[in-house]
Amino acid sequence: QVQLVESGGGLVQAGGSLRLSCTDSNNIINRDAMAWFRQAPGKQRQRIAEITRTGRTDYEDSVTGRFVISRDTAKNTIYLQMDHLKPEDTAVYYCNAILAYYPWGQGTQVTVST
Repeated sequence: QVQLVESGGGLVQAGGSLRLSCTDSNNIINRDAMAWFRQAPGKQRQRIAEITRTGRTDYEDSVTGRFVISRDTAKNTIYLQMDHLKPEDTAVYYCNAILAYYPWGQGTQVTVST
């Protein structure tokens, strides 16, 4: 069974940076189009960044220019580099296929303080 594991979250001040990582147990990251999602308290989970199998990327408007998604095929890992963080970026961050058809992992908490 596919198991997605996210890491790299934490507490950071506004304007700071974090890099999130996601790996899996079945090498799906290297075979599938992947995405990062986030869920803020009281809100629905939202897809914020995606990367296709060919490396094309796309971003939700609120993170464009601040976040970068990338894939390291040798490490079977996708990353989310987050710069210029804002308090409104506070959420639990998850990775999944773009269409989110794999079981959700536990996510990683990102908290941005003012």
